[in-house]
Amino acid sequence: MRDRPGRADRTGREYDIVLFGATGFAGALTAEYLAAHAPEGLRWAVAGRDTGKLERLRERLTAIDPACAVLPLVRADVADPASLRALAARTRVVATTVGPYVTYGQDLVAACAEEGTDYTDLCGEPEFVDVTYVRHDARARETGARLVHACGFDSIPHDLGVLFTVGQLPEDVPLRIDGFVRSNATFSGGTFASALTQFSRGRQMLAAQQDRRRHQPRLVGRRAYAPTGAPRYAKEVDAWALPLPTIDPQIVQRSARVLERYGPDFRYRHYAAVRHLPVAFGGVAATGALFT
Repeated sequence: MRDRPGRADRTGREYDIVLFGATGFAGALTAEYLAAHAPEGLRWAVAGRDTGKLERLRERLTAIDPACAVLPLVRADVADPASLRALAARTRVVATTVGPYVTYGQDLVAACAEEGTDYTDLCGEPEFVDVTYVRHDARARETGARLVHACGFDSIPHDLGVLFTVGQLPEDVPLRIDGFVRSNATFSGGTFASALTQFSRGRQMLAAQQDRRRHQPRLVGRRAYAPTGAPRYAKEVDAWALPLPTIDPQIVQRSARVLERYGPDFRYRHYAAVRHLPVAFGGVAATGALFT
């Protein structure tokens, strides 16, 4: 892919993709996927703070693809901003799985914004996304860096699901879409840590949200919003619908703001679909306890 006019010149960079945090749970899964599915000729590397762990990961990846025996290892540490800047300067894209992002992520985003390096993460933390926008969006636009958050279960299935649904509906009319999530997935350690961090920072999260609203351009002639719905029985899915306090509605709203195909007046609500009433009551109580 050629770099767009105005973007930092990245044609001579050493790597196409560097995976940062590759030895963690999500990072290792991502590395294994790349080892099995990366297109021929992709120049990629794994990065982290512990070279020994990176070497052991490379051995595991070599069992998937023998070519990984020479996979480059890059040492970088969130506690060393200079190492992050050097990492960003060597690659066209950084993909990071190192969270909680509000604790460990800002310096890497700043490095990518400065170097014109595309950035992607698995973040599900609204505060981090909003703070990143306020602090780094303007510089990223100057250098051509694309900063893309929430590229995992938060929030690819929901964002693409809504986009697909919008594509089946009439154009240029008000749209009202409700999303229902049913999953048997469990939390990884990193996801659980991110959730606890988010729930403990209610004031900071609200302040970051308000600060972003002051900085981002207002929609003119259109409306896109994602209100929190009330718990209810949803006949359309034959389940109890519980509002999910996740980043997903914010991501869907962002897509609706930038794509006119979502129409002049778009609303999205996000729910967990729960079959049994006692489980629904328990979910409401647990959510309330986390935000208390």
